[in-house]
Amino acid sequence: MTLAPDPPATRRRSRRISGWDPEDLHAWRNGGSKIARRNLIWSIFAEHVGFSVWSIWSVMVLFMPQTVYHIDAAGKFYLVAVPTLVGAVLRLPYTTAVARFGGRNWTIVSALLLLIPLTLTWWFMVHPAASYTTCLVIAAFAGFGGGNFASSMTNINSFFPVRLKGWALGLNAGGGNIGVPVIQLLGLLVVATLGNRSPQIVCATYLVLVGVAALGAALFMDNLDGQKSNGAAMLQVLRYADAWLISFLYIGTFGSFIGYSFAFGQVLQINYLATPGTTPATAALHASQIAFLGPLLGSLSRPLGGLLADRIGGAKITMWCFVAMAAATGVLIAAGIRDDAQPGKISSGIMLAYVIGFILLFVISGIGNGSVYKMIPSIFAAKSLALKDHSAVATLSWERAMSGALIGIAGAVGALGGVGINVVLHASYAGPAKSATTAFWVFLAFYLICMVVTYAAYVRRRSVAALV
Repeated sequence: MTLAPDPPATRRRSRRISGWDPEDLHAWRNGGSKIARRNLIWSIFAEHVGFSVWSIWSVMVLFMPQTVYHIDAAGKFYLVAVPTLVGAVLRLPYTTAVARFGGRNWTIVSALLLLIPLTLTWWFMVHPAASYTTCLVIAAFAGFGGGNFASSMTNINSFFPVRLKGWALGLNAGGGNIGVPVIQLLGLLVVATLGNRSPQIVCATYLVLVGVAALGAALFMDNLDGQKSNGAAMLQVLRYADAWLISFLYIGTFGSFIGYSFAFGQVLQINYLATPGTTPATAALHASQIAFLGPLLGSLSRPLGGLLADRIGGAKITMWCFVAMAAATGVLIAAGIRDDAQPGKISSGIMLAYVIGFILLFVISGIGNGSVYKMIPSIFAAKSLALKDHSAVATLSWERAMSGALIGIAGAVGALGGVGINVVLHASYAGPAKSATTAFWVFLAFYLICMVVTYAAYVRRRSVAALV
């Protein structure tokens, strides 16, 4: 692999690399790994900030007492569902942007775009008289942060050899995912020290971090020649059944992670407010003390999923993740049934069961995220062996294009699962029981379906399971 153009000064200015081949062991050991690691570090940071901005409304709702903003608990689920939906849709064009503009260039642009939702959110939070429709429109702009994931993953996928993709993609995604609990921790700090009426501090902090992310990408990241994740590749990859299957499975893993990340704090707050005499500020404080733990543990477990998939196989790990997620949902159903049977103050035992059930779902979905994404490059590495009439360079280019395209598509479709979780929770709380129990039954059924699909498509056939 060589840097182009050759003159050092021009190379530093353009930050463009040509002839990149991470499978070239000699080149990898003689500087290639350092370049990949440097790009990975700043990709993680930029994606981390993007995830924080994407999930900012999961924090803002804790600063929005109904008496001030006139938005009820059910309405707040839509405030986090809207940016989830927008982020999911943006993941498709963000995936193609890497090939069109370059990974470094697009990281800079996508980071600077985050200034828009942060500024608008700050404005709304200090103008509580604005309408609910205005709030929904502003919340939609936070979806910019959700798009960052697809471009970041597509870019990093091209930097690492197949043998390290599970680890690298898991680390990149996990480091980005941690942006959710970090902004929730910041929200906790603000609520604990200044109460639930100072949300502008959260916005101001991230305005600074966005600047750091953009500057870091400009100084330390590179563009790669030959990246082929484009619109044509996205259409081509849809011809493969694996594209649809992987996207469906990612709804179950990443959709769960991001959906629960946005909803967990609200569910806790609703439960705390069920206790007579609890003020919104107290409920917000108690909820924020716990809510960040789920996304944090789920983010940390994602690289573990990639590592386990590298060693055991992505398909097997994914299937058992769905088995475990179904069991964890069973804990929530049991707690919900007991809770529904005794309206009013929730006992400490039921609250503990809720927390344990959700924490388990976060950890397991994080592992599943890593294992599903490890399956993508493995699938196309196996399929590339059938390209007899292609040169080695053309085969590698095709493999990168298909993997990058599916990473973007699966990321977009998977994020829609987060929308579904919040919509189902909204409907469940708006129903006669005014609880989440009905939603938990829906989630259980879906995880069982995902388990069956994984087994039938990948685990049951030993020849396939050995490859993915």
